[in-house]
Amino acid sequence: MQRQCVIEQCDNHKDFSLSSDSLSGTTTDRKGEPTFLQFDDNSLLPLLYGEHDQNLLRIEQQLGVSLASRGNRLAISGPADSVAVANAALTALYERLRKGLEVGDGEVDAVIRMAVQAPSQESEHQAVAAVHSDELAIATRKRRLTPRSPGQKAYVQALRSHEMVFGIGPAGTGKTYLAAAMAVSMLMEGAVERIILSRPAVEAGERLGFLPGDLNEKVDPYLRPLYDALYDMLPANQVASRLSNGEIEVAPLAFMRGRTLTNAFIILDEAQNTTPVQMKMALTRLGENSRMVITGDLSQIDLPKGAPSGLREASGILADMEGVAFVQFTAADVVRHSLVTRIVRAYAAYDASRSGEGDLFGR
Repeated sequence: MQRQCVIEQCDNHKDFSLSSDSLSGTTTDRKGEPTFLQFDDNSLLPLLYGEHDQNLLRIEQQLGVSLASRGNRLAISGPADSVAVANAALTALYERLRKGLEVGDGEVDAVIRMAVQAPSQESEHQAVAAVHSDELAIATRKRRLTPRSPGQKAYVQALRSHEMVFGIGPAGTGKTYLAAAMAVSMLMEGAVERIILSRPAVEAGERLGFLPGDLNEKVDPYLRPLYDALYDMLPANQVASRLSNGEIEVAPLAFMRGRTLTNAFIILDEAQNTTPVQMKMALTRLGENSRMVITGDLSQIDLPKGAPSGLREASGILADMEGVAFVQFTAADVVRHSLVTRIVRAYAAYDASRSGEGDLFGR
């Protein structure tokens, strides 16, 4: 098999000999000397480094390492842990390019995120392999998606292996987006015959009668995020065609009552705003050869004060049920702008402090 990317550990820059350790990607920086990467396809290096080396600069800034390129070799200098992360990140990005996949800011951030948060049982190289893994990729008509965080990796694995999946966590973690991608992928493969996307139409109780316009005009604004996800996965003409022939249905949660949904991929979005009765009704719609994904953020419940959340209740009732998977996202899984991650963490800290004050003063 052709060597793709060679990792070299140099002793005083004298001899670039290859060892079995070098080829395995497990090099360390014990003496503080640079670690070297050598790439076999020079034509991919401009894409790997980015315009004006912006990808390398991004890695340097986030990891506190120094990267210097010469020919098809790249030297990585810095603290040993950071060097190992940069090593794994660059190797994974190069592998993406070899497979014909794009590399941009999002992909650079993703490989760093995956390597930094690698579980204790995985090496950095094993963790970042998810960003170019064929097994974890979700193929739609317009794009091919791979996980960009450890939470997303667990989520994609759950979507492939379970009939019912709960994705719970803050905004920007890709809960709805990846579920929609999996739904479109399964529809294209013929694994399901239709996609049904639903969410509470109005956060505080679905009081549609107070809104102007006919029924479509009343509910469309609340379902718009689901439409947006579809248009990212399929050409506009296909979305319109599949909506008109019923292959894709977007409907408020209230319209699910009394139905049995067979041969379908069902997504219930914003599920934190369901009541326990609504949640039970939605979960029991599942029919033969169907999948259901329930997404929500328990920190953004918009139900009337004192009303219990159906998502919170279901999380307790179904936690250990066979066939049901729960994936908990955190601020570390946010894949939007880095500022969104900081905002989510700031609000989480604020909520925690308020909760502590409540306990302190007996409120």
